Amino acid sequence: MAGRRAGVADLRGPGFLSSDLTELKAALEREARALGFDCVGVTAPGTIETAGQRFLEFIASGGHGDMDWLAAQPERRVDPRGLWADVRSVIMLGVNYGPDSDPLAILTQRTRAAISVYAQGDDYHDLIKKRLKALARWLVATVPSDVKVFVDTAAVMEKPLAQTAHLGWQGKHTNLVSREFGSWLFLGAIYTTLALPRDDAEIDHCGSCRACLDICPTAAFPAPYKLDARRCISYLTIENKGPIPHEFRKAIGNRIYGCDDCLAACPWNKFAQEGREAKLAARDELRAPSLAELARLDDAAFRTLFTKSPVKRIGRDRFLRNVLIAIGNSGDVALAKEARRLLDDGSALVRGAAVWAFGQLVSREEFEAMKLTAANNEHDDSVREEWRAAS
Repeated sequence: MAGRRAGVADLRGPGFLSSDLTELKAALEREARALGFDCVGVTAPGTIETAGQRFLEFIASGGHGDMDWLAAQPERRVDPRGLWADVRSVIMLGVNYGPDSDPLAILTQRTRAAISVYAQGDDYHDLIKKRLKALARWLVATVPSDVKVFVDTAAVMEKPLAQTAHLGWQGKHTNLVSREFGSWLFLGAIYTTLALPRDDAEIDHCGSCRACLDICPTAAFPAPYKLDARRCISYLTIENKGPIPHEFRKAIGNRIYGCDDCLAACPWNKFAQEGREAKLAARDELRAPSLAELARLDDAAFRTLFTKSPVKRIGRDRFLRNVLIAIGNSGDVALAKEARRLLDDGSALVRGAAVWAFGQLVSREEFEAMKLTAANNEHDDSVREEWRAAS
């Protein structure tokens, strides 16, 4: 009907008055929870200007490392309208994946591998995207409109948007913190052409606390609310495609995929709840796997073990690189045989990490004896450099 606001004239769903967007929002929240989302909020484009500026500063500083996709067309990230000009509301949704035990406890078991909580179950991208699509279909069927769904797959600043939608706030570690769920929320977004009532932004509740900053093993936070990804263990073990820089190898300890230290240290986790989604729960074989067993994985065994897991995306070679760094940090001389065997691996990335691990666990005499033949037969410059650096 001419003269009516866009998105209001089309409200024809059962039980809705033409102007009752508030009732629509309440129904949307009920449907979201019925689909398994633990929290939902609504914000609008143009609400994350400060976060957008911080993001541009982060890119300008080079803190994103080799994640070139973050720096590509940054204007598409700093405002939802840069990605889709027609968006009028952003529906932010969260799924709790709170662990059933202390994620930091595994760090003392040096012959066991520490895998980030989020990666111990099925890949959250698949599960959440299905739920987002289901909720989007419900919304379009209820009220004719256009929608787009995102779960860590496009130029969307999920955490700042979640804060303006009242799901939580970005803590000093730059991750989202919830008063109800602590550090453990997976986020998804629905962009819509409907002008839904927006929620009030959540305020920062960090106060003077520095727990997340002080616990970081690699000092990845140059200041509160600022991250240098190049020093972050999650970046180093997941996004980084090359050798782990020598300066961070000892600090990595037994963390072979990601790091939960700054998340787990947050005092707001005292209110956290164990996740209720079975598919996101930790698999027994990924809670504290043996480094020795992981070191023996060929490509097929790696793919089998990490079926449906986000770990699978880094591939067997980068994964074994991480395992070997953990083996070198284990202090267990019995694991030297695993490193020695991988000195002949087909991947230069694996061989280089094996050199370092082997050198950490054996005597200088044994290392030098191995070097005499191994280094001379090595054709990759990066691996030869590992031999030289370990001398």
